[in-house]
Amino acid sequence: MAMSEEAAGAAEAAEAPPTPAATRGRVRFRRTALMAVPAVALGGLLMTLTAQGVLANQFSISGMPFTITADRLEGDGFAQYGSLDEMIPDSPNQGNTGGQVLVAVSAIKTAKITNLCQSVDLGGVNLVIHAGDGKDPVTATDLTTDSDLLSGDAVFDNIEIGGDASTYKNAGRYGKGNPGVFGQQADHVDMTHVSQHNYASTALKFKLPNLRLSFDSKGC
Repeated sequence: MAMSEEAAGAAEAAEAPPTPAATRGRVRFRRTALMAVPAVALGGLLMTLTAQGVLANQFSISGMPFTITADRLEGDGFAQYGSLDEMIPDSPNQGNTGGQVLVAVSAIKTAKITNLCQSVDLGGVNLVIHAGDGKDPVTATDLTTDSDLLSGDAVFDNIEIGGDASTYKNAGRYGKGNPGVFGQQADHVDMTHVSQHNYASTALKFKLPNLRLSFDSKGC
């Protein structure tokens, strides 16, 4: 059967391979789409892990330090490294710090704390918390404290001093500092007569037996 000129032209156009420009356009679109998929999936994964408490949330410190004392702190998986804590812009508590405080981050994978006291000066009155002074100590998992003063009597097992904090593994995912930061880590730490002047603390799990909260004229 004979075909009209218009029908023949349409058939040739349908059978003709796509032009290089059209091919490049499709390849470019596909490549962009493939690159976007991992980014979207990663964003969703990070939000999920944060919601589950698997990843630590970064937060701005209030700039009001608090004191922690304990008769004894014992932990498996220890790391320590330097860092900077930051307040919100124009924080009323920044003083002459510029809103940044240099701290030593102490990270412990699993910790037991005997006779814990925590207090913060609210301006003439102290909010005081006591726990772990009975038969059961306070326990914590993935504990971190950001301190500018720390004292006590300490014993470390298999300590390593001066390593790059970004390579540390003893204290888990929260026991790593930034690349090039001086740090130290140990398999085990046992401290007595503990006293810390802190700006922040985090824990994946924190169990406080015999917890009491009160206001007092004196802190810890």
